[in-house]
Amino acid sequence: MTDDIANPAPLGLAGFGLTTLVLNVVNAGIVPKESVGMVLPLGLFYGGLAQFMAGMWEFKKGNTFGATAFGSFGAFWMSFATMEILIYNGALDPVPKGGIAVFLVAWGIFTGFMSVGTFKINRALQVIFVTLTLLFFLLAIGVYSPVVHRIAGIEGIICALSALYTSAAIVINTTWEKEMLPLGEVK
Repeated sequence: MTDDIANPAPLGLAGFGLTTLVLNVVNAGIVPKESVGMVLPLGLFYGGLAQFMAGMWEFKKGNTFGATAFGSFGAFWMSFATMEILIYNGALDPVPKGGIAVFLVAWGIFTGFMSVGTFKINRALQVIFVTLTLLFFLLAIGVYSPVVHRIAGIEGIICALSALYTSAAIVINTTWEKEMLPLGEVK
């Protein structure tokens, strides 16, 4: 038996991408806001737990960026889903708009500095992290503006699709042992 583990990045990216896509289809108004309930199980298990586990496997591989990104965003999804479930069930009072905006701005700041790290990795991750940084700030503004909230949803769909593309590229390129889908390597 070997200590080698598979690349956890595609799992983390897929968990992030799929969960982000489903939430932002709601944010964009493509499906009714009452559909947010379909996001919560994904947020706990795929965007949350699976992504967090990918982060722990990145720790084992010695990848500081991947461990920090997947561990943090996995925790984000678990905390977001838990908060929504507690509010829905009356165990937690609804969070005031200002509190939600601060939560989103804080994540935007974190994602912004993580974006800097992507400029040494590849263009696909750059797109994900730059669009995610923008998404957090748009969502913070969108707390006070329904129009901006919808725009954030559309932008979030772009972010999510870029994460799903990157996950697919890593899986397909690894399986075929050649570049089938480019990631835009940094030179």
